[in-house]
Amino acid sequence: MVADHATLRDMWDERVRTRPDAEFLVVEDPDTGRVERYTYAEAAREVARAANLFHRLGVGKGDRVAVHLCNRAEFVECFLALTSIGAVVVPLNTSFTAPECTHILAECEVGVLVTEHSLAAGDLAGFAPVVVTVGDGPGGYADLKAEQPCRLASRPELRPDDLAEIMYTSGTTSAPKGVMMTHANMVFSGRYVVWELAMTPADRYLTCMAATHVNLQLSALVPVIAAGCALILERRYSARRLWSQVRFHRATLLQAMAMIVRTLLKQPPDPSDREHFLREVHYFLPLTEREKEEFETRFATRLLNNYGSTETLVGVITDYPEGPRRWPSIGRPGPGYDVRILTPDGRQAAPGRCGEILVRGEAGVSLMAGYWRDPQATAAVFDADGWLRTNDAGYADADGWIYFADRMGDIIKRAGENVAAAEIEDVLRSHPEVADAAVVGVPDPVRDETVKAVVVPAEGASPGQEAIRDYAVERLACFKVPEIIEFRTSLPRGEYGKVLKKPLIDPINQHGKATQ
Repeated sequence: MVADHATLRDMWDERVRTRPDAEFLVVEDPDTGRVERYTYAEAAREVARAANLFHRLGVGKGDRVAVHLCNRAEFVECFLALTSIGAVVVPLNTSFTAPECTHILAECEVGVLVTEHSLAAGDLAGFAPVVVTVGDGPGGYADLKAEQPCRLASRPELRPDDLAEIMYTSGTTSAPKGVMMTHANMVFSGRYVVWELAMTPADRYLTCMAATHVNLQLSALVPVIAAGCALILERRYSARRLWSQVRFHRATLLQAMAMIVRTLLKQPPDPSDREHFLREVHYFLPLTEREKEEFETRFATRLLNNYGSTETLVGVITDYPEGPRRWPSIGRPGPGYDVRILTPDGRQAAPGRCGEILVRGEAGVSLMAGYWRDPQATAAVFDADGWLRTNDAGYADADGWIYFADRMGDIIKRAGENVAAAEIEDVLRSHPEVADAAVVGVPDPVRDETVKAVVVPAEGASPGQEAIRDYAVERLACFKVPEIIEFRTSLPRGEYGKVLKKPLIDPINQHGKATQ
């Protein structure tokens, strides 16, 4: 853990004071091969200049500033600069459409927007009083920042419960909501992940997750500051290049998700796959047993599983840094959290019985402070005793290890049985002729829903429907076996690799278009 700090600014100031010459940030551009490097002291000067720029633009404590940037050093500068002067960061997901972004700008009453030419910033220019553009051309962010002194000119008093960020959810199950995060949330997250990954000042943490995403900010950037180590920020993910980047940057920690693991495994094996300094791969949610074993064997490193959401900040359920791990469990509750599994009628689920995962911590510290200007949504997700409803299904074993079953929306109701789509997907992906699979429930007038599987064959393979069904029959209860099996060349996915299931409910014709 780290020394006590009240705010993110306190943590940042302490790290700059104690490790000024240590490497803090490395940013690599795969297109140009350019690598930017900053020590803590060098970054502090750029952060101060950016903070002074925002102050000159009229940004004060509590004002909302939208940051609409890809993975680049300027995002880190803006994030730390704004929180240093008490402003509130509103990251705009770079995959959001213009209408989604303008809704957020209006709802948060954003006064300043920081964006870049490559993101079609002109579509948003009229929706914030002040727009600062990062990128080529005179008069932009770099020129304006260069005019500012490199020492912080404004240091308003900050409290742990002051708002630091409003991060909008991806809206995969409902309309995007603004998750409010305080300075206490930031500090807690940094300490927590330092514990979770046993981080030290010697670590080098590589990530290609989007800068606007909670995973990069609270499970990588802030913990790096807490530990006093280095963050290696890749501009974007490339399965072909990632492992060479791991070696080149001498990374000791890697942030990943299931999609990254799977696409790395599709790369041609190389004798140098095992030549690296990685001691842990921090990944999110399930892989098949075959994928996990193949990855750990081929790349000679460990996978640390965990589970969380934007509302929980970090992986509230996680493998511990020391001691046993019980895959496919997602781990146990981390320090600062309690977890329970409730059945639909509100009772504690018996070991092995599936129910909704509920998490309890401290709102504004280990859990979000609430949803921005949406008290009804906040009240709906927190019960009277402070338990946060995750809308995810899981179960616990007799020893308290937690297992993720599925998103509650991915629970298929079939003739009185609750069927977790993820369980069926894991079985189908283990078939040697299957590259990927997704399972959905299709409305059925008699049995509520029918189980439908959409299968992507492995390269060069052409498994038939009966072969897939027979394979499932041998491994699943009869009510879990897919009755509809459809083959596609790929699955529709969102920005972070999540399968978009709504388009899978309708069949497709041979041209790949949905049929009625």
